[in-house]
Amino acid sequence: MKKILPLKNLRGEIQVPGDKSISHRAVMLSGLGSTPVEIENFLMGADCLSTIECMRAMGVNIREHGDKIFVKGKGLHGLREPENILDAGNSGTTLRLLLGLTAPQNFVATFTGDASLRRRPMARVIAPLTQMGASIVGRNDNQNLPITVCKPARKFQAITCELPVASAQVKSAIILAALYADGVTTIVEPAPSRDHTERMLFAFGVPIEKQGNTVVKISPVEKLTAPEKITVPGDISSAAYWIVLATVLENSSVTIKNVGINKTRTGLLDVLTRMGAQIEILNPHESGGETSADLKITSAKLHGFEFGGNVIPRLIDEIPALAVAAAFAQGDTIIHDVGELRVKETDRLAAIVSEFNKISRGSFVADGDTLIIHGGAEKNFASCKTHGDHRMAMALTIFGAADSGVELDDAVCVNISYPNFFETIGD
Repeated sequence: MKKILPLKNLRGEIQVPGDKSISHRAVMLSGLGSTPVEIENFLMGADCLSTIECMRAMGVNIREHGDKIFVKGKGLHGLREPENILDAGNSGTTLRLLLGLTAPQNFVATFTGDASLRRRPMARVIAPLTQMGASIVGRNDNQNLPITVCKPARKFQAITCELPVASAQVKSAIILAALYADGVTTIVEPAPSRDHTERMLFAFGVPIEKQGNTVVKISPVEKLTAPEKITVPGDISSAAYWIVLATVLENSSVTIKNVGINKTRTGLLDVLTRMGAQIEILNPHESGGETSADLKITSAKLHGFEFGGNVIPRLIDEIPALAVAAAFAQGDTIIHDVGELRVKETDRLAAIVSEFNKISRGSFVADGDTLIIHGGAEKNFASCKTHGDHRMAMALTIFGAADSGVELDDAVCVNISYPNFFETIGD
């Protein structure tokens, strides 16, 4: 159990951990190069550590030192068959991307994960990989873990894949497999999703063609040319909690340093600004194909806002934090097209309704794939369940800190993405 007390305000500077999505991809792609890579500001959270251990099990030399890791890759065709089952822990990114990476390999790999990950369906990533020539066997029709990737049934072939839902993880799995395929693989999404994989592959010398916002074309390559150093920007998903807390707490002013502001990830900033938030973007700079900046947030009065559609893939992980902001806004906030929340670490949509309503009774309603938040209701202290979900734990923390406090049943789960989260809020 962990008790969070109300805060009067939030002031000063905050440094958030390295971006989780970019950290995963940096170690995977460095493992496919053949020259040493230094990765700075790597997120040493449980999810990214799962990726490190899986890559080590396939022969990649990885050394950790503080928030840096040093990777000596095996080359694009140098991965070896793991001796044991690969454990992705709680990390859907680790699992989905490594399914794409191992599918074309000439060896067998079996994946497992924790209880939460074993419940998450993997059929939508396995289907296009199978179409390319992969031989993958899951536990049931939903392709739940454990999953075994066998040697390809035939030579890997390029495909044209129209994804029914915009998903950076599914797209990235196909992109990694396409590095080994015969021909040009084309991926079409209904809306833009995160493009960290494309940006980083370009930094590794892989030509990727983009048409408009949603079409990606990948050709196979003989090798990856790794950069000597990759600096991972701060994670905007981790910054989201401080952005929201500083906005809703009176007399607050916070600067969050070196946050990644890739346009496929800044939906939260766009929506909060439309709701009345005061957010300044300062000192923008480029590194490894990604843009970072300092974000200055000053407390502001918010109003409700209705949105959905193409912006949702750009803020799907920030919905719990955004729902907290909406609870302090005047009027209703209506968020459409959030069905993807039901297949996260927990059914995040159901968890928001069940747990957030303990703090602000009757404020949160789920109607199909729509989340409705009635803003401005009275808040009270409550004992809440995190459902073992790191984003629920952090969102509940700022919800309590912004008004009447909260008690959490499980706070350890924040280690997945933000190990020093409670130190920052004043543990």
